[in-house]
Amino acid sequence: MSIGASSLLLVAAGGALGGMGRLAVTNLFSHWLGTRFPWGTLVVNLSGALLAGSLAAWLGVPATLELSSAWLGLVVGLLGGYTTVSSFSLQTLTLWQSGHPQQAVANVLATCLVGLAMAALGWWLAGGSA
Repeated sequence: MSIGASSLLLVAAGGALGGMGRLAVTNLFSHWLGTRFPWGTLVVNLSGALLAGSLAAWLGVPATLELSSAWLGLVVGLLGGYTTVSSFSLQTLTLWQSGHPQQAVANVLATCLVGLAMAALGWWLAGGSA
């Protein structure tokens, strides 16, 4: 797979926008619901999964490593910058280490299981077929 300058710019621009969106959504939900549980990160990751499923249905899942400009900009860039495994992982570890193992497990289950369901829902809402 060769990556040209235009592909890099698409990913960079999408990542910048996605990162700003993540910050805004995380701060909004942390303000609304508090910080005792990582609600903002959960909302970001679940909405990102919904969008990823929708985009996969609309754009098609690439069968090769040759990715379209739309896939690079929207999925790799925008959603790659918007969703976050590192924050999810660190927040889950912090919950566990601070004596809240039930909340840590709930965060893992909600992110993984509900995230998968959101991706499937996005696929279905966008008219994807099995």
